[in-house]
Amino acid sequence: MIAETESARSRVEAHTADYINERIRQDTEAKICYYSRRLDQIEDRINQLDQEWDIERTLQTNAAAVSMFGIIMGTTRSRKWYLLPAVVAGFLLQHAVQGWCPPLEMFRRLGFRTSQEIYREKNALKALRGDYNDINSNAEMSQDEKAQQALHATEI
Repeated sequence: MIAETESARSRVEAHTADYINERIRQDTEAKICYYSRRLDQIEDRINQLDQEWDIERTLQTNAAAVSMFGIIMGTTRSRKWYLLPAVVAGFLLQHAVQGWCPPLEMFRRLGFRTSQEIYREKNALKALRGDYNDINSNAEMSQDEKAQQALHATEI
C-alpha cells in the first residue's frame, strides 16, 4: 500500500509541468525560510498544514461537485447534462490509473500540493522547532525507545 501511495504521489508530480513543480518547491522553501526566523509561529503554521487540502482531496471534491451539478441539470433541464458526470467519472478513472487527468494541471497551477509535498514542509518545520533533537541524544535509550520517540516526533 505504501509503495502504491508513493507511486501515486510521484505520478502527480511527473504529470505536472516542471515549472509548476519548481514554483511549488520554491514556495515551500520560502515558507520554511520565513518560519526559520519566526519559531514562535511554527505551531500555527503546522496547524494550517494539517488543514490544507491536498491535490487528491481537491480533485475528488471537484469531481463530486461537477457530477452533482450534471445530475441536477440532467434532471431539471436536459438529459444531455447526464454526459457531464460520465466525463468526470472518466477523468477520475484516468487519474487513478495514470496519475493524470485534465483538471490536475489547473489545480497544480493554483498551488494545490500532493500530501507528500505538504508532509515535507511540516517535517521541515518540526525539525526547525527541534522536535527531532532528542531522538539520538540519549545513549542509554534502547532502539525501541528511540523508535517510539521518532514516531512520536513525526506524529504519523
